[in-house]
This record gives sequence, C-alpha cells and structure tokens, in this order.
Amino acid sequence: MEITFLGTGTSQGVPIIACPCEVCQSTDTHNKRLRSSILIEEKGKVFVIDTGPDFRQQMLRENVKQLDAVLFTHEHKDHTAGFDDIRAFNYIQQKEMDVYASQRVQHAIRNDFAYIFSDFKYPGIPEVKLHLLENKLTTIEGVDFLLIEVLHYRLPVFAFRINDFTYITDANYISEKEKEKIKGSKVIVVNALRREEHISHFTFEQAIQLMEELKPEKAYFTHISHQLGLHADVEKELPSFISLAYDGLKLQL
Repeated sequence: MEITFLGTGTSQGVPIIACPCEVCQSTDTHNKRLRSSILIEEKGKVFVIDTGPDFRQQMLRENVKQLDAVLFTHEHKDHTAGFDDIRAFNYIQQKEMDVYASQRVQHAIRNDFAYIFSDFKYPGIPEVKLHLLENKLTTIEGVDFLLIEVLHYRLPVFAFRINDFTYITDANYISEKEKEKIKGSKVIVVNALRREEHISHFTFEQAIQLMEELKPEKAYFTHISHQLGLHADVEKELPSFISLAYDGLKLQL
C-alpha cells in the first residue's frame, strides 16, 4: 500500500490577506501546506480521502490518472469544496465516481452541489454515485476500511483504518471504544493544529500524548496550522517516532 499526503494544512488560523509570518513566507517547501487530504493506492485501486479546495491542484501535482472512489471524513468546506473537480475523472474513466459519506455528509453535499443532483442534468456536470458510510468495517473495491468515529468538538467525524494504517483528521476526542479500533496500528496520522488550546482540534501536546498512549511504530502529524511553527523547528521537539507530515510525502506500507 502506498500513501501520499496530498495536503497537510488547514484553513484554521490563516488570514484572508497574505500572511507576513515566517512560516507563510518560508522558502522551505515543507512549510507550504495545502488543505489536508490523502491518496491511498492498494490492490491496484486508488482512493482519495476528502476533496478540499486544493483538490484539483493536488491531483495535477501528483499526476493522478486513476481514481476509483472518494471518501469523506466530514462536511466542512476545507474537506469538500473541491468536489466538483471529480468531473475530470468522469471524463477520463467514462464512468460515475463512487463517493462514500455518512448520511449527514451526503445531505450537506447535496445542498452545496445541488446542480449535480438536479433532475435536469446539465451537460458536463460531475457524475457521482453516493454510498452510505457507517461506523463499521466497509469493503470498497476489495479494500477494507475500518471506520472509526471521532469527535470534532460535537461533530462526529470519520477516521479510517486500512490494514495497519490509521488516518485521523479534525478531532479532539476519541472514546475508549473507538481507540480499541486504532490500537495495533503500525502507522497513525493525526491532526495537531497548534500549541494553544482549540475547541475542536488536538493541540500539539495533546497529539503527542495520544500517540504515546496508542504507541504506533511511527506517527505523523497533519492538519497543521502555520501557528505551530516552522517544520524544521517543530521536528526537533518531537519524540523520535513522530514526524510532521508534509505535502507530497509518500509512505510504503
């Protein structure tokens, strides 16, 4: 299985105007973070988790020619806003895109992209087939995805475990029951927004504590705000088994 980090950043804490801070002005590419998303290649199939505003740019950067399904963690715009751009894969693959989401997320997508689901099908609009995601083991194109429910403040968000890899974004609470699904993962990716307390995201210290509890062989932090600091500086503060992820990072598992 190959994992590609399409984006490791967040809209949280980023000003609308150009930011003068040292992270945003850095020439180190590790500090150039698009919105969080990953690409999974397994058993000849290709999956994307979340289509944020940078989805098109991410697909072009990674030269993705095949996409078999899209899965959504939750409905916030920094994870769904690029949904329209799946139309390119409709054209290339000449078929509908299989899209997996909870009932609540499906409702949000139908509202946000109403023209896709209109009775009148305007030529060239994305063609999708929605599938229900529930908090259980789900097999998609022969690949098993174990769903894990985490909380983003009060909003339920899906995390995913595929084999010994677990991906968690937009969370600040995981119940003991759901942690049992994560335990034994060799690689865990988790959000670590910033150092200061946040209402709906793990802080840097909270994410470290969680990884020390779950004890993966390797952990990566994602959904990183510029408020956390420069990549090279933050890396020096981390335990040896934890690293900051960065856009374009590839893992072979």
